[in-house]
Amino acid sequence: MKIEINKITLEGMRLAEDIMPQALDLDTEIIRFRGPIHLEGHAYKITNVVTVDLTLKASLETSCSRCLEDLRFDLDKNIQLNYPVEKNELVIDLDPDLRQELILYSPLKPLCKPDCKGLCVKCGADLNKEKCKCA
Repeated sequence: MKIEINKITLEGMRLAEDIMPQALDLDTEIIRFRGPIHLEGHAYKITNVVTVDLTLKASLETSCSRCLEDLRFDLDKNIQLNYPVEKNELVIDLDPDLRQELILYSPLKPLCKPDCKGLCVKCGADLNKEKCKCA
């Protein structure tokens, strides 16, 4: 997402865009986006700083880090980004910061449920569904 600085009025600039995860180099084997990332918000310019307030919405799917069951979750986060701008600067590219924010808000160890028992380390049985004979 790019913002042309000269188009930001005194009242600010409304922002709305759907971005495909591939455009931000976000689709990975670990976390997969189930569609576009929806961005909505405003950009304001006060003296030499552009402030961008955005809501990020996305549907993701991944695997539980303990039992490997597929799970889906929705991401809905509000972020604020500030960009100091020089007089000769014409465009602000939000993509690197959006990518970073989405990575930071994605869970490090997603769980299907807080008390997930995981897999047996010996036989691989899903301990949420069955009691293995190894223990």
